[in-house]
Amino acid sequence: MTKKDNILTDTFGRQHNYLRISLIEKCNLRCTYCMPESGVLLSPKSQLMTTEEVIDITSLFVKHGVTKIRLTGGEPLLRKDFPEIITELSKLPVALSMTTNAILVDRYIEVLKKSALKTINVSLDTLHPEKFNTITKRDQFAKAFDNMNLLLNEGFNVKLNVVLLKDFNDTEIIDFIEFTKDKKIAVRFIEFMPFDGNQWDKSKLVSYQELLRQVATYYSSDALISLPNEDNFTARNFKIQSYEGSFGIISSVTNPFCDVCNRIRLTANGKLKNCLFSTSETDLLTTYRAGIPIEPIIQATLLKKKAVRAGMTDIKDFENTSNHNNRSMITIGG
Repeated sequence: MTKKDNILTDTFGRQHNYLRISLIEKCNLRCTYCMPESGVLLSPKSQLMTTEEVIDITSLFVKHGVTKIRLTGGEPLLRKDFPEIITELSKLPVALSMTTNAILVDRYIEVLKKSALKTINVSLDTLHPEKFNTITKRDQFAKAFDNMNLLLNEGFNVKLNVVLLKDFNDTEIIDFIEFTKDKKIAVRFIEFMPFDGNQWDKSKLVSYQELLRQVATYYSSDALISLPNEDNFTARNFKIQSYEGSFGIISSVTNPFCDVCNRIRLTANGKLKNCLFSTSETDLLTTYRAGIPIEPIIQATLLKKKAVRAGMTDIKDFENTSNHNNRSMITIGG
């Protein structure tokens, strides 16, 4: 493939080989940082990608250089055709992963074991049932926690996603790190990010620096080991000496990683987003259904990608909530 033919390269030379696909806008939880308290207006079913459309459009991206795919939602396991989708996508030459709240994992465990999906990110923001109920508005902690352990016991590579909120779960940072002592699990602390309706403000943010200060207070400098950054990394990773697992920090707000970004997002209703924070989207599905090639549209979308966070290069611009007239996170895909 020549450079001219590489439709997934932007004007900064970044190769976008990582596609995140939202399978559904619905979720069985109501996490406050993801969904507005008033809920969201869901796309009509006729406007969502069908099973065949998910597979065909994904295959096209793979043809043009995508080597990594993550399935997201909403909650991807709520799609009734999930077994068909994962079975077909498992035939593609890609590294396949998924983000889930794990509540339905036991129902699909045999399907997951037979698939090519080996890495699963579980969203779990607290180790306390009462806090879980508060942030998710659902009494499902035991189910989520047990199914996370089920995935570990079945040999999946499990990453635990923890969105940190000041004065809510920031007191659990050490508890989560201690959770890695005897479990081969990667805990990923995620800075609270602004999206439509999630009442973001800077005072709720637990920054990369604050987190490391808390870690340094509890553990000795000799015990804290900095791990090498992966290619196109999002998390800066660490581990505690002799612990089975590790932990990382995804600092999209205070310490972004835009210069190595290789990610593009396809929403459940077939819209392409070239940046998580971009308010603009490109409709692929309508063109695809019309039988018109979508490659030129994909290329044009990538060529419009900004160098940093949808053009918000100044931290003050990023912290201005009026600049985040974006979808709610639940309808973008995690």
